[in-house]
Formats: sequence, C-alpha cells, structure tokens
Amino acid sequence: MSYIGELISLGVAFSWTAAALASEVGSRHLGVFVMNVWRMALALLFSALLLWLTLGQPYPVYAGTEAWLWLLASGVVGYFFGDWCLFNSYLTIGSRFGQLFMTLAPMFTALFAWVMIGQTLSWSALLAMTVTLLGIAISVLGRDEHHHVSVNLPLKGILYGIGAALGQGFGLVLSKIGLDHYTQDVAAADSSLFTLHSSLQYTLPFASNMIRCVAGLVCFSAWLVVSGQAGRMRQSVHDHKGMLAMLCAVFSGPFIGVGFSLMAVQYTAAGIASTLMALTPIIILLPSRWLFHQPITLKGVIGAVISVIGVSLFFLL
Repeated sequence: MSYIGELISLGVAFSWTAAALASEVGSRHLGVFVMNVWRMALALLFSALLLWLTLGQPYPVYAGTEAWLWLLASGVVGYFFGDWCLFNSYLTIGSRFGQLFMTLAPMFTALFAWVMIGQTLSWSALLAMTVTLLGIAISVLGRDEHHHVSVNLPLKGILYGIGAALGQGFGLVLSKIGLDHYTQDVAAADSSLFTLHSSLQYTLPFASNMIRCVAGLVCFSAWLVVSGQAGRMRQSVHDHKGMLAMLCAVFSGPFIGVGFSLMAVQYTAAGIASTLMALTPIIILLPSRWLFHQPITLKGVIGAVISVIGVSLFFLL
C-alpha cells in the first residue's frame, strides 16, 4: 500500500487522542499521582517484556553511567514534571486545551536544542513558533463585556499547559543526549552488535524510554508516600472506571502510540508523519464535545488548525 506510512500516522493521531481523553477520565477518578504511578509501572512492565522478547534481557543492556544519568534526568523532566503538568491541565482546562498547548512542545524542543546541543535555530523554526503561538492565542483569547482582550481559560490551567509542553520539549533534548551516549556505549561494547542483532538498533529507543520510566515511577511513588497518599493506590483498584480509563491511556499512548509512531517514519518521510501525528488538537474537538460537553466554536477550530499548521512548519520547511 503506497500510503501505509500516512495511514499509520493518522492512526497514531487518533491513538493519542484516545490516550488524552482516557487520561482525563482516569485522572478525575484516580488522581494525577496514582494515575501516573500505574502508567509508569505498566510502561516499565511492557518495556521489559519487549526487551526480553527481542534481546533476551529484560533491561537496558550496555547502557553506561552517562546514558543512565541523562535518561533519568529526562524522565524526571519529561515524565514527572511534564506529565504532572499535563494531567493537571486536563483537570483544569480539559484534554482538548491541554493537547492544544502541547503544540508548543516543538518550540521548546528547538529552543533547548539550540542552547544545549548547538542545533541551528533557523528562520523556518522561528516562523513555526510564531504561527503556533498565534493559533493558541486565537483559541484562548477573547473579549470581555468592556471589549477588552481577556483570557478565556484559568491562568493555572494555562501555566499547566505551558509547563507540560516545556517538560516534553526539554525532556526530549535530554533523551536525545542520553540516547546518543547509549548508542556509543553499545558500539564500544561490541562494534558488531548492530550487525549481529539488527533488532538492537530498533529497541534502543524503547530501552532508553524504560530508563526514563524508572525515574518517573520513583518520583511519582515518592511523592505519593511523602504526601501521605500511598493508601490511594490500594483504593484505586476498586475504582473500575478509573482503572479501565488508565489501561486505555497506557495502551493507546505509551504502548500503541509510541510503537506505531516509530513504525510510521519507516514508511513515509518524518516531516509528513510528524505533521499527521500532530492533528490531535483537531481530532479531539468532537470527542471532547461528546464526552465532556465542551462547546466547539469557530474561533477554537481556527486556532487549533493554525496551531497544527505551525507544528507542521517545524518539519516541512
């Protein structure tokens, strides 16, 4: 099929939409920290099973100290801080607007990559940032009864949304640094490993993500204990609706979404795949209307479309 990569990319966008909606439902039932402890624990389990089936070892083989440190830092920033902000944005402004603010993540990625690893910040990236910010502004700004410009969302929710995008963008750059160290560790251990075990090069991102999940699980679990909410983990198993939503979020997000996003770029250009996978803020409009009775306005649709166009410019220009 000539368009299999594009179809997979669209499927990923729908999968991430389902993950966002399920995460909102699960967070309302279980709480942000309980929800994320379950997510991290199951993501670790699935990652261990994958590595065991493909490499015969249920842990990140050959990862050195630097790789572990960078990837653990990425897990703290991306999973603990970023997902804490993201799930709180779902509770404060809903998954629809939470996903809209996540279109800022490529902007933060470009900025941190420019500062930390010296990647060029091109005019096309600056244009993409401007368009993305314009789309978000159209969606969240309005006029009050005095015809003054006002913000239609709670400030706390906006800060959570920005924090989620910042965490993902910063975490992604830290992940890249850690993955580069991990790749060097594998090559240093045995330069023939990539040839002898071709599956190793495809599982390195999953092994790296497993290390990130370790950091996320430790941080979320520690916070539950310190805040005196550890008992909520035992209570959560009796909340069947919350647990079902959590399982749907895990399968449609870290499991199906991440796996098929890696597959998509094997069948089509990375720019096209990334653009199609970034359609979540548009796709989520109707489901959020049905599930959470959030109104769909022309201004909101236009803002979401412009934000997605801004994201696409990062990859297509």
